[in-house]
Amino acid sequence: MKKTLFLNPPSFEGFDGGAGARYPAKREVTSYWYPTWLAQPAAMIPGSKLIDAPPQRMTMTEVLRAAADYELIVIHTSAPSLANDVKCAEALKAQNPAAQIGFVGAQATVLPAAALGASAAIDFVCRNEFDHACLEIAEGEPYQKVLGVSYRTADGRIAHSPERELLQDLDALPSVLPVYHRDLDFKRYFIGYLLHPYVSFYTGRGCPGRCTFCLWPQTISGHKYRAKSPAAVIREIEEGKELFPEAREWFFDDDTFTVDRERAIAISKGLKRLKLTWSCNARANLDYDTLKQLRDNGLRLLVVGFESGNRDILKRIKKGVSLETSREFVKNCNRLGIKVHGTFIIGLPLETRESIEDTIRFAREIDPYSIQVSIAAPFPGTELYEQAVENGWFDSQILLADSGIQVPTLSYPNLTGEEIEDAVGRMYRSFYFQPKPIIRMLREMATDGHLFLRRLREGKEFLAYLRERKQTADCRPQPGLCS
Repeated sequence: MKKTLFLNPPSFEGFDGGAGARYPAKREVTSYWYPTWLAQPAAMIPGSKLIDAPPQRMTMTEVLRAAADYELIVIHTSAPSLANDVKCAEALKAQNPAAQIGFVGAQATVLPAAALGASAAIDFVCRNEFDHACLEIAEGEPYQKVLGVSYRTADGRIAHSPERELLQDLDALPSVLPVYHRDLDFKRYFIGYLLHPYVSFYTGRGCPGRCTFCLWPQTISGHKYRAKSPAAVIREIEEGKELFPEAREWFFDDDTFTVDRERAIAISKGLKRLKLTWSCNARANLDYDTLKQLRDNGLRLLVVGFESGNRDILKRIKKGVSLETSREFVKNCNRLGIKVHGTFIIGLPLETRESIEDTIRFAREIDPYSIQVSIAAPFPGTELYEQAVENGWFDSQILLADSGIQVPTLSYPNLTGEEIEDAVGRMYRSFYFQPKPIIRMLREMATDGHLFLRRLREGKEFLAYLRERKQTADCRPQPGLCS
C-alpha cells in the first residue's frame, strides 16, 4: 500500500471552494465545510492522511514539509481553484519527483485532458466518484487497469480507462468520522447558520432534481439518490457522538437529505434517542406533517435553495418548486419553529433588473432565518455552462477576483455583469438592514454569550465583505481560473 496523502491545498484567505464545498468562493463570513469527499477514500486506505490546509491555516511551506515522504498525493480541485492547485502540484513534484500526484473533483471529471495538460506534475485524474479508484492506485494497480482514470502514458500521451459505475451500496463505505477525528481540528470549521462546533458528512449521494446550474448531480454523483440505510447512519452517528462529544449540531450535507421522507424520519427517530440537534439540506416541498415529525425528532434548521423570486427564471432553471409552494413551506417551518437558511442566486438565465427586484422582494416576504446570495456560476459540465456557450452569455471565463470573492462571468441583453455584482450587495443590505433580522439577531445574542461574541465577529466580517464586494469591479481578477 502506497503511503497516501489527500490534500486540500492552501488558497485564497478564507476560501473553501476546492475541497468539495458547494460554493465556489470566499463567503461573507468565515465558512468552512468538512472535506468529506477527500475523507471518504482516506477512510478506505490504511495509513493515509488528510490535510485540509485552509481551515487549519497551513501555509504551502508547512504542507511541503508534511508531504515530504508521501508516495501518492491526491488533490481535490475545482474550476476556481485549478490554477492554484496546479502550482501546489508542481511544488510537491519538485520536492519529490517520484511521488504520484492526481487530481479529483468535478473539474477533473468534466475536463480530464485539460486538467492533465495543465502541468506535467499531474500524473493522473480520477473521474466521477473516485473512492475506489484512489484505493486501487494506492494498492499499486497500474492506471490502465483502474476504471474511471485518465493518465499520462510513458510516451507522454493522455489515455483514459473505461468509466466506473456509480457506487450503489453506500453502507459498504467506512465512516469518515474517525478520519475527521484523527486529522482535523473540528473546532476550526464554521458555518454562519450552524451551531458551533458542528460536524457534517454525507449519508447519500445524488439528487433527482434537474436544476441546470447545480454542479454535483451533473458531474460527480448523478441524479439518482443513493443512500445509506437508517441503521448504518445511526451507527455512524453513535460512533461520532463518542468521537465529538462537544459537537452542538450534526449536519447532513446530502444534496437533498429529505428526498426519501420515510428514511429521513427513521433517521431522525434515532437522532432523538441520541439527544442530538441536527440540520440538513432540503427542498421547499416538504409537507407540514413531515416537517413536524422531523422537528419533534431534533431538527433545528433546513438549508433550502429558493434561487429566485421570479417564476420565469425558476422554470428556465428547472427548479421544480413553485413560489407558492415555497411560501407555504416557510410558513409551516415558522409555525413549527424550524429555522430556514435560504440560498439565492443572482444572474441566472435571462435575469433582468425587474427579476432581481422580484427576488429581493420574495426574500423579504418569506423572511427566512438567514440568507446567502451567490452569483450564477456556469461550471463546465452543467447545462447552464452549455447554455452560456450556445447563447454567447459569457463576459469572461474568470470566476473569482484576486481576493477570492466571486465575480460575474455572465451577462444578458438587458443586464450587465456590473449590475449582477451590484445586486448581490444590495440584496444583502435590503434583507439584513431591516428590523426583523436585526431584532432576531439581538434576541439570540442576548441569550447566548458564545453566540454574542461570534455574531460580533461575523458582523464585522460581513460589513467588510460588503465593502470589498463594492470594490471588486475595480479589481483585476487572476486570469485562467476557469480555463
